[in-house]
Amino acid sequence: MLLQHPPLALLLLPLLPLLLLPLSQAAAQHQSGNILVRVTYPDDRAVSGQLKVGLISGSNGNQIAQTFTDDRGEARFLNVALGNYHVSVSGQGIQATQSETFEVDERKGTQSVLIRVQPAAANGEANPSNAGGPTVSTSDLKVPKKASQEFDKATKLIAKQQWQKAIDQLNKALALYPAYAEAYNNLGVVYARLGDPDNEREALQKAIAANDRFAPALVNLARVEMKEQNFAAAEAHLNQATAVHAADPRTLALLAQAQLLDHHYEDAIATAGKVHAMSHDSYAVVHYVAARACERLNRLPDAVNELKLFLTEEPSGERATAARQELAAIQKQLQ
Repeated sequence: MLLQHPPLALLLLPLLPLLLLPLSQAAAQHQSGNILVRVTYPDDRAVSGQLKVGLISGSNGNQIAQTFTDDRGEARFLNVALGNYHVSVSGQGIQATQSETFEVDERKGTQSVLIRVQPAAANGEANPSNAGGPTVSTSDLKVPKKASQEFDKATKLIAKQQWQKAIDQLNKALALYPAYAEAYNNLGVVYARLGDPDNEREALQKAIAANDRFAPALVNLARVEMKEQNFAAAEAHLNQATAVHAADPRTLALLAQAQLLDHHYEDAIATAGKVHAMSHDSYAVVHYVAARACERLNRLPDAVNELKLFLTEEPSGERATAARQELAAIQKQLQ
């Protein structure tokens, strides 16, 4: 499909791995911040029962740490690398919930995250109409303690980049609980690190089979499909992910690119507009995507505006250089 549009392919494909990475990643390697999570009911009463809190990376959807709330409904993550994250909360007596995406910023010593959760329905099922929608299925709330312990061991091994040992631990967790969507997702992430796309794809497909509302697995599978230039499948999975979590700029930014490469130009422009309406410091590239879509629709003045927005938000670097060249070419056409 990309062979029909060589300039687009040459410019965008090398940027696919960078699209979801925070711009401050290099600094994040040397700086960190703390996260304080407060979990309350809608009336702001603290949830006193012990709840599982997972810290999820914004760049790949991998859970990188896990802890539990105390009797005040608070949980802490210390020395977290700078970047974009969200947290998930699950446990007995509540509906599983995840936060909006937030940024750990070196300007703040501690990033506070407030999550309001709903009590579990009487029948024990989560309410599918809950705002944002849970990404943890009811089955994941039934994870046996032993399986959860194996999963936690794997999480620590992933943090140490001990990939094969992490695979062994995740497989132990899955042997104890075959419907463990989070474990399948993390298994896919580990296989990605090892450069094994076949096993990566299979693990992510099993995660989605276990929980078709688990957004991290949907996004990760879409990234595999985009690398394979299967943009229609990627777009479908990203639409599924945004139906679960509509306010995640990370997912919307990738969806905009999938829509562009799948020739759904109006959709790409509309999705880029949604990201622009959010806090999106790390996703300026959506304006470049929108500009390319406008070019395909011969809306050159709109393309100029999008490129100027992009350069305002990302004034330097490889993408900025490409954008300036394209802006100059379009302005020459409009003279």
